[in-house]
Amino acid sequence: MIRLVRPRRRVSLAGLLTAALLATPLIALTTPAAAEPAAVPAPALIPKPSSQQALAGQEYSLKPWSIVGVTASSKERRAAQKVADQLTAQLRRATAYPLPVVPAPGVADIRLSTNGPSTLGAEGYQLRVDTKGVSVTAATPEGLFRGVTTLRQLLPAKADAATRQTGPWKLAGTAIADSPRFGYRGAMLDVSRHFFSVAEVKRYIDLISLYKLNKLHLHLADDQGWRIQVDSWPRLTTYGGSLEVGGTPGGSYSKAEFAEIVRYAADRYLTVIPEIDTPGHTNAALASYAELNCDGVAPPLYTGTSVGFSSLCVGKDITYKFLDDVFREVAQQAPGDVFHLGGDEAHSTPHSDYLTFVPKAAALVTKQHKRVMGWQEIAETPLPAGSIAQYWGTDDARSQELARKAGAQGAKVVLSPANRAYLDMKYNASTPYGLDWAGLVSVEKSYSWNPSTLIPNLPEGAIAGVEAPIWTETLDDLDKLEFMAFPRLPGVAELGWSQASALDWTAYKERLGGQGSRWDVLSVNFYRAPEINWR
Repeated sequence: MIRLVRPRRRVSLAGLLTAALLATPLIALTTPAAAEPAAVPAPALIPKPSSQQALAGQEYSLKPWSIVGVTASSKERRAAQKVADQLTAQLRRATAYPLPVVPAPGVADIRLSTNGPSTLGAEGYQLRVDTKGVSVTAATPEGLFRGVTTLRQLLPAKADAATRQTGPWKLAGTAIADSPRFGYRGAMLDVSRHFFSVAEVKRYIDLISLYKLNKLHLHLADDQGWRIQVDSWPRLTTYGGSLEVGGTPGGSYSKAEFAEIVRYAADRYLTVIPEIDTPGHTNAALASYAELNCDGVAPPLYTGTSVGFSSLCVGKDITYKFLDDVFREVAQQAPGDVFHLGGDEAHSTPHSDYLTFVPKAAALVTKQHKRVMGWQEIAETPLPAGSIAQYWGTDDARSQELARKAGAQGAKVVLSPANRAYLDMKYNASTPYGLDWAGLVSVEKSYSWNPSTLIPNLPEGAIAGVEAPIWTETLDDLDKLEFMAFPRLPGVAELGWSQASALDWTAYKERLGGQGSRWDVLSVNFYRAPEINWR
């Protein structure tokens, strides 16, 4: 893709101030007058901050002459500047105000800083709105991004519009101190059953980043399709990625396209976790290369939705040559420190073979200097230090025992209970998309659980966090994806970020209702659950 970039001119701080002031009369003349309310209620935030105090009589209004000031160390200046640029780019679209960004906070009414105390941690921040303006203070650019995400929710919903809107742009006076409960807060997107383009993945990234998630788990290979380029095994994509569920054309990401997804996610402080599911869920690979099959015969491509019928040949040396190549090339494309090797529903792999396979596959992951992540079944085997087991049970005793086994080995557990956090489960019996094998999952059920107490006798210290997966057997376009993810995904995000004392369904559903107007502005095709008072 070729992008035309306008050359930048060097201008002085005085020049920026003059430009902002000169722009004011034009904007004032062309912006229709709007009636201003007597007071601005503080928006109800999701996730709920650790602490928030209303400041009576301390309203602030964004003005045509507002200036954004950035304070950061030389090491962090570029990243902090990028956070400011993302904020102002959106606000310029909605307000048409110039909003210059300057390295001089003294002249600014919106002040962004990464010079906060280290006690704020990597993602914590402090935010204050008063008559003097807005300040967001963090110890890192990531924390600054989280604070700016909150600032966006404090603004009127129309501030997220893609086109110019009329003001006023008032914010209620407030003081917030905030940091996450868990370090892992993820969303998983299955691009194997149905393929989603780079642009569609970016759209999903934009939406999930609004709720302070920090991991994007991409399910890149399954029976129905292989979606990531591997140069040493090219037929994985050219043949194995050619179809999807239903037999329609599939697709795959070139290395350049996947790099663009990784970059785009990183700009929103989401780390991409690639998953290559093994030893089951491998029909696309087996169909692409006959030599990977125990009998040397390649099966046909599969476009159905059954599971558990495929398996790599555990006893063949070429299996591990294949995995070594694949894990190396995929790991090189994903700079995060975690690699997901799958491990679930290996019903066609003899159990003794499974116990042999997982440690050998895990060793190939650690060879790439990555931490091993896998579905809960991998806890049946010895796990390398730093491993993560992903719980996907439905309150069944077997799944809970596997989670405890993982914890007993020193592994961390990410909680994705299918009967609560799987976003592809139907809301009710009349939901037009999705599945119901884990039960019907209403908005309330998706929210009403505590990660600390979900699995008896699993210490909270063993819990890395939460993840909301969305499987796409029945979801073949972005509208359907959004319909199933929203409004449930923000609830799972709150479970991962907010303190346990904040988790209350009655209060949460009132806050959730306030998100509807923002989703309307963003053209999100969300499910208007009747139990929510959408405002």
